[in-house]
Amino acid sequence: MNANVRKYLVELIGTAVLVLVGCGAVVISGYGAAAPLGIVPIGLAFGLAVMAMAYAIGPVSGCHINPAVTIAMWAAGRMEINQAIAYIISQLVGGIVGALVLWIVLQGKAVGYDIAANGLGQNGWGPDFLGGYGVGSAIVVELVATFIFTAVILGIGSERGGRPAGLIIGLTLFLLHLPFVPVTALSVNPARSLGPAVFVGTAAISQLWLFIVVPAVAGAITGWLYRAKILSAE
Repeated sequence: MNANVRKYLVELIGTAVLVLVGCGAVVISGYGAAAPLGIVPIGLAFGLAVMAMAYAIGPVSGCHINPAVTIAMWAAGRMEINQAIAYIISQLVGGIVGALVLWIVLQGKAVGYDIAANGLGQNGWGPDFLGGYGVGSAIVVELVATFIFTAVILGIGSERGGRPAGLIIGLTLFLLHLPFVPVTALSVNPARSLGPAVFVGTAAISQLWLFIVVPAVAGAITGWLYRAKILSAE
């Protein structure tokens, strides 16, 4: 198989696993209804999923499994634009695939599953969402959290897919869930937000723009700061 095709395929698979495991912890295991204590297992699910995929596919693609990370890598000058676009497309498709698998599992529940009422682990904001925070808080949280996340990834050189890198990245994602889940359910990843929103529809779709635009902008800012040697000693 062509080396680039392998990279795109594993990015799709890795992103699907992230969405399935992370959002599955919210809706299958029910931790989403157990806040604030439920935030810990949800954060662990997302963080450990990233760590596992870093070990599994890191040597092949670098395990971005997140368009914001790919944008940061491109802005930092670590990959070409054509490859970055292919990565992002693969990740977005992977997010939908992961959410589809989760939806299929939930449909097998004997008493049924009301996706409109119970959701699919989607991101959002507003008076009826988790902590009831507004759009301003949501923008700040996603911008700052994505900046921190991508800065860590660029700082440790995750494109090499090393084991320490996977552990640190996973722990960082877990850490970011602890303060920020009540605001947006924490995205920092457009593909993670797209997948569930496609199946939930309504408000999740109408608010999807924030979880696509803000993490992408944050990733670009981080990458530029590294390229400008502001955050890098290289």
